[in-house]
Amino acid sequence: MTEFSIRRLDAGNDEFSSQLDQLLAWESVADQQVEAAVTEILSAVRARGDAAVIEYTNRFDRRQLQSAAGFCLDKPALQAALGRIPAASRAALEVAAQRVRDYHKHQLQSSWQYRESDGTVLGQQITPMEKVGIYVPGGKASYPSSVLMNAIPARVAGVDEVLMVVPSPDDHLSDLVLAAAAIADVDKVFTIGGAQAVAALAYGTETVSRVDKIVGPGNIFVASAKRAVFGQVAIDMIAGPSEILVICDGKTDPDWIAMDLLSQAEHDEQAQSILLSPDAEFLDAVADSLQKQLRELPREAIASRSLADRGALVLVRDIQQAIEVSNRVAPEHLEVSVDEPEQYLPLIRNAGAIFLGRHTAEALGDYCAGPNHVLPTSGTARFSSPLGVYDFQKRSSIIYCSPQGAETLGRVAATLARGEGLDAHARSAEYRVVSD
Repeated sequence: MTEFSIRRLDAGNDEFSSQLDQLLAWESVADQQVEAAVTEILSAVRARGDAAVIEYTNRFDRRQLQSAAGFCLDKPALQAALGRIPAASRAALEVAAQRVRDYHKHQLQSSWQYRESDGTVLGQQITPMEKVGIYVPGGKASYPSSVLMNAIPARVAGVDEVLMVVPSPDDHLSDLVLAAAAIADVDKVFTIGGAQAVAALAYGTETVSRVDKIVGPGNIFVASAKRAVFGQVAIDMIAGPSEILVICDGKTDPDWIAMDLLSQAEHDEQAQSILLSPDAEFLDAVADSLQKQLRELPREAIASRSLADRGALVLVRDIQQAIEVSNRVAPEHLEVSVDEPEQYLPLIRNAGAIFLGRHTAEALGDYCAGPNHVLPTSGTARFSSPLGVYDFQKRSSIIYCSPQGAETLGRVAATLARGEGLDAHARSAEYRVVSD
């Protein structure tokens, strides 16, 4: 059995602020060796297209591709995978997909206009992006939920074409992932990954079309590549390790809360699980439960390391103080496991997703509740939001001046333009002013 430990903190301690800062500290994707390798790959793919993609894919994923045809899958291939998976898996994917689709339909934005008294029309036009690329981790791990969460909002937004890249190391490819792509109506799948896949989507190759936006999680090479191509294309975010923060009054079954913490800790060694409670005995009970339930997890070693390095059980004065701490942390996932949790919702300022009540496990949000599981991490919930339909729609301003409006606005614009020393701006506006 892996040795288990988790730090205990007291929010009333004078040193708590610095202890919390230390707990939250995380090294980002910045790594000079990684960035140098990514720069080389991006340059090669930009210059040599498919040939470079094949070269790096064969090297890193231990494949024997001879041509681009070897990494392309079309819709019939995805439908074939859908037919191969067990009926129960297909049913679960379809239920999850429909819930995700229904939720995201509520996010659709509409164009609007209004007319001023002089006849000038102002407004906003909403249009979907033309092409987006989704990155799905692959290999022995299978993440069909990532396919649904990234592709479905794009489809709801009205994106014309959705392309997917997924690595296939040693030619291993998950039918579940391909089936999810079929259900989510992905147009094409390319069995490539890493920085070379990001480069192909960002710059385009003979086979892979250039996209407008790249979304989806990946390893440090993928994250570094996404950051490097930002500007050539849009990206969703640079994601850090998964996080959960639980606020509990001490009345929820400690086994439930312990497993909620473990559900994030098992992701990887850098994942973070934090519990805030005003009940010291409850914190003890959760610690005991963590020790007991860890032994039953196949990923015990990973979860133990995560809890030891980045986990914490924190004693707070009351739920109000717990929310203050939570707002400072700005967690990816926030569980509020208390009586009448809705009363605290107006106080919560910073969180990627909020799970209210004792029966709402964070894991439901990962798969099938409906809201997106692509969420801001590492404190970025202070200024970022979950992936959604709005991430695949653009807004264009509409200005349609009547003659009277052009005259009124022209005088105002000309005055301001001359104040900025921009005479051509002023004259351009004045040309539409017909009366003195």
